[in-house]
Amino acid sequence: MPHCSTVLSQIVRIFPRHEFQALAKKYHAGQKFRSFSRWTQFVSLLTAQLTGRDSLRDIVENMSAQTSKLYHLGIKPFSRSTLARTNETQPHQMYEALFQRLLTRCQGLAPTKRFKFKEKLYLLDASMIDLTLSLFPWAKYRKSKGAAKLHIGLDADGYLPAFVDMTEGKEHEINRARELELPKGSYVVFDRGYTDYTWYQDLCEEDIRFVTRLKRNAVAISGPKRRGRRSPGVLRDQQIQLKGVAGTFRKVVYLDAETNITYEFLTNALDIPAATVAELYKERWQIELFFKWIKQNLRVKSFLGTSRNAVMTQLWIALCAYLVLAFLKFQSKLGHSMQQMLRLLQLNLFERRDFMELFAPPRPKRLLCDKQLSLI
Repeated sequence: MPHCSTVLSQIVRIFPRHEFQALAKKYHAGQKFRSFSRWTQFVSLLTAQLTGRDSLRDIVENMSAQTSKLYHLGIKPFSRSTLARTNETQPHQMYEALFQRLLTRCQGLAPTKRFKFKEKLYLLDASMIDLTLSLFPWAKYRKSKGAAKLHIGLDADGYLPAFVDMTEGKEHEINRARELELPKGSYVVFDRGYTDYTWYQDLCEEDIRFVTRLKRNAVAISGPKRRGRRSPGVLRDQQIQLKGVAGTFRKVVYLDAETNITYEFLTNALDIPAATVAELYKERWQIELFFKWIKQNLRVKSFLGTSRNAVMTQLWIALCAYLVLAFLKFQSKLGHSMQQMLRLLQLNLFERRDFMELFAPPRPKRLLCDKQLSLI
């Protein structure tokens, strides 16, 4: 049987060490480390995400129990205070840069979306993370409540988080949406929380198509109905103009046969079928599933430090863990869900075996001398 390093050691090879060390040198603050390193911080926090560790003590004890296998990872035992201090003081921007590099690699393997157009499709949304105001004073939300808001722009190719930011809970999502640099000609889908006519005008001028739901109190001037045969479920498809906004828009009224709910969609995409407009908005559900998945499977609701830097460090490493799973899923092409892969990794992270065999174990060979076969 060939010798194998631990599964975790094989996983972290996804991150080239020379690139990691270059980032660690670029984003270092304060005095030089003696025995600790940013690589040790990253591996320990990545392990915590993959194994579901909830506290600094839990992380340190878990790593200490695997002392004989740490040399495969290029790290040494460390103390809880050292890890806590590093999380508080070392810039989180390093892991943001690491996330962007891994994202580029994942996008090269990601499957393409199921729509016919070649342009990029992005799904925008934000989700609240409740925090204790007394412990996280920088995350003030209400008078006696703290919260942070996670802003995500999901790339529909592989459902990868292409745009990520975290703000105070009271920060409105439209403020972050205005700062996005979306590719020219791309599509973006969002809910009514992003309603802003000035931003709509900017998207039109930048040749970016959007799909959203029309607010009930929107002042719209009806135009001519669009010609052509209606697709099933499409009740109305007509051009409209919004009060105070230049340009022509499109209103699509769609009846969902499964829920019997009627939706009114607003878009500036005039050259796609009405049914595609409804399908694009339905695709927005994927970002809801994304938020649900990371909150249930990764550590993004309880944090190991109270400073904004510590929270952002944990958040970026959690998203790196998500990309690691996505990378393995795209690379293996075996059809496993990311949750199935995460469960397998949790049980075998420090085992010495080929990690690809976790997802595709070899079939046992049936010998001709098998007693049961000889009875047939």
